[in-house]
Amino acid sequence: MKILGLVGGTSWVSTVDYYRLINEGINKELGGLEFAECMIYSMNYGDIKRNNDADDWDANLALISSAAINLERSGAKAIVLCANTMHLIADKLQPMIGIPVIHIATATAEAITKQSLKKIALLGTRFTMERDFFRDKLAERNIEVLIPGDEDRGFIHYTIFEELGRGLFKPETKQRYIDIINKLAEQGAEGIILGCTEIPMLLNSEDVDIPLFDTTAIHSKAAVEFALS
Repeated sequence: MKILGLVGGTSWVSTVDYYRLINEGINKELGGLEFAECMIYSMNYGDIKRNNDADDWDANLALISSAAINLERSGAKAIVLCANTMHLIADKLQPMIGIPVIHIATATAEAITKQSLKKIALLGTRFTMERDFFRDKLAERNIEVLIPGDEDRGFIHYTIFEELGRGLFKPETKQRYIDIINKLAEQGAEGIILGCTEIPMLLNSEDVDIPLFDTTAIHSKAAVEFALS
């Protein structure tokens, strides 16, 4: 089994899900008392958020690359960035280390392609929805991407940092997300990417009538497949 290096803490509440899902995935394949060999470098989310607010992605790259380099030196054979938004710097991180970064958007694009869907809506932070790092991986598979309107994007971004990232899950916030998803479905979305690792803790496939792509679960599955490859 290959050792995984998880860069987490962005936020800690979703890093818990990564740890659980990866261990459950390994155990499902191997049985018994077999679980993942992994290391977690948990960031201070406050440092990341301050850099986000300042749009200082070089500072985030410095933090994340330091963590990844330490994990590689400790024996990790691949890096798992436990957040969608942190993949904004994934392509810059990759040449800085000698082990692969398992990219969340690549794994998600593969999952969508398996269902033969061509028009997908993307929810996440403003960085994830508005910048190209996630959408480019989908475009490589000829997948068209819709995003919510500006007001809805602002609401999603705010609640990710001020509610979900703090472990707060409000019924009225859940209903607003459902309303946003329904609007996107009316615009032709064939599925919805839950492109923030905290969103799947707020709602699931039983809440809406359209396929949801849980990036936390998809990314964790890709990490399991690598570890056992």
